[in-house]
Amino acid sequence: MTRRVPDLPEALVRKHLEEVLKTCRETTTRPSVLMLARRLDLTNTTFRRRYPDIAREIGEQRTAPTAPRTGPTEHDRLIARNAKLRRRNRDLSAQLAVAAAQIQHLTLHNQRLQEASAGTRGVCRCA
Repeated sequence: MTRRVPDLPEALVRKHLEEVLKTCRETTTRPSVLMLARRLDLTNTTFRRRYPDIAREIGEQRTAPTAPRTGPTEHDRLIARNAKLRRRNRDLSAQLAVAAAQIQHLTLHNQRLQEASAGTRGVCRCA
């Protein structure tokens, strides 16, 4: 058996609608019939059946273009961050290659010095 839902005055529904629209403007989200229906403790279908004009108004609000955003979006910030990380990764890879080449050079130089030192171990300087 379905529960009996009381009829809400349209003025109360419109008051809640204004609050939902205000909240959506503040959070830059789009209003939905479901959002308002839940706020009034109604199912989506019941709300649409009882208040078709308000549901249509919400639909028009959803399709209306939003105000142009000022500044970069979250997506733009992520793209910029990824580009920065790629550049940093490329720089670190180049630095790593230079460091490896320097280690190889120092290893070869050290080996030559050790070989030269081994050849002179038998020499003794006496004063």
